[in-house]
Amino acid sequence: MNLRELAAHLQLSPTTVSRALNGFPEVNAETRERVVEAAARLGYRANTVARRLATGKTDSIGIIYPFEPSDLGDPVFLDIIAGITERLGEAAMDLVIVSAAQENELETYQRVVSGGRVDGLIVARTQVDDPRLQYLQERNFPFVAHGRSELAKPYAWFDYDNEYGMRLAVDRLTALGHQHIALISAPLSLNFAAQRRMGYLVGLNAGGVAVEPEFMISCGLSPAEGAAAMNRLLAMPQRPTAVVVDNNVSAVGVMSALRQSGLHPGEDISIIVFGGLPTLLADTMTVSAVMQPRARQAGRTLAELMLNRLAGHSAPSLSALWKPELVSGNTDQPPRS
Repeated sequence: MNLRELAAHLQLSPTTVSRALNGFPEVNAETRERVVEAAARLGYRANTVARRLATGKTDSIGIIYPFEPSDLGDPVFLDIIAGITERLGEAAMDLVIVSAAQENELETYQRVVSGGRVDGLIVARTQVDDPRLQYLQERNFPFVAHGRSELAKPYAWFDYDNEYGMRLAVDRLTALGHQHIALISAPLSLNFAAQRRMGYLVGLNAGGVAVEPEFMISCGLSPAEGAAAMNRLLAMPQRPTAVVVDNNVSAVGVMSALRQSGLHPGEDISIIVFGGLPTLLADTMTVSAVMQPRARQAGRTLAELMLNRLAGHSAPSLSALWKPELVSGNTDQPPRS
């Protein structure tokens, strides 16, 4: 059934029916209710192109993401995407994923926004100083940040407490007796990496463990760079007895470097990974991890915040901070005597 057939059935003009379905205020509540009920009962589906021309809305939310091969194998990332898609589907909206190269990510945002391709954006991997969020605020374009940033004005965001999560890892290692604890982190321009580094430093101080600057290595988000960082630590005259890796992408390389060196996590050196690892290790290892729980529900929460933003809720009222959890494995043990 098309719009004209629905209008004829209701003995209303197509314009009135269109305005009723699209929520225009000049249509009275009784007529709107009658139109919506008939559309549902008769199986009417709006022509999305016509709806976009009439309302300026696309009924879609976007994520612009600089994909790496490891992202597509990350179960946490995939669960978040599934949760976003699920909640948006309940609101008759779609998720549009746009891949962008890191070197021109901001230009991709500008094209998507100026082209009116989506109604709002979910922004991932926020930076301490994030030009993407600044651009969206300047354009007054609806967005929800997956992570926090330093912005002058309030904005909608969802995040896990990264500092708290890193404290869980460091507190665990100091309680086991480790006095030489290293940190392999993502680039500190990323807000989660800066927050986790702060948790690491606070945790060392609380545990009475000296900060050893050479044990703090920041590297790119790739297994190869994680392996290189681990090899740097292993080559030091006094190598650490424990390492916390603040992301599960670099951690794949860290584990590879340990295997190639003939070392066993938990026996020769303790390892805790923020975000855990996919089940790709062909042995009995269970990696000790700081986990961000309920990933699918986190995705649904991001979508819910986005829908509330589109509904006109103020940005300061739209935020959620969840607590990570420490999940014990067999890769963190007391240091060898």
